[in-house]
Amino acid sequence: MTKVYIGIGSNVEREKHIQQALVQLKTLDDDVKLSKVYESDAVGFKSEAFYNLVAELKTALNLKEFSLALRKIEFHCGRDSQAKKFEPRTIDLDILLFGDVVSDSQPELPRSDIYRYPFVIQPLYELCPELILPKDGRTVRQVWLQAKDLHFLKEVKPWFDF
Repeated sequence: MTKVYIGIGSNVEREKHIQQALVQLKTLDDDVKLSKVYESDAVGFKSEAFYNLVAELKTALNLKEFSLALRKIEFHCGRDSQAKKFEPRTIDLDILLFGDVVSDSQPELPRSDIYRYPFVIQPLYELCPELILPKDGRTVRQVWLQAKDLHFLKEVKPWFDF
């Protein structure tokens, strides 16, 4: 089994689509662990604020199969198959870490968002502060300690029963 960390985000009917995605993620592993939920401004475009969180789960699927499973969940939750990078979305499921896999191609692993965005590193830190990041060699805690703008994150009270 491979331990996987997934960044989850939505800025269209946020509660509804995140809840749908969480229900679907449970079909992949019934022991999904979740970070707190944070609200953050859209990055790279003007839009409604996003809700973001990170999920931890285990899978027997290989990386390609797992990526396809996440895409199916996104489509199930109403994501447009032609969705562009900088536009509103019903749901966005990004593999942040897939065991100790390192990849510069799609999907990029570890995902560089870990180092760039507070809404990724903060929830990842909550789930696995002592995890050593593949290729990097630092722990999630060490990256988190160097992160900027964490104080701009707004924690959101959970609305889901998970």
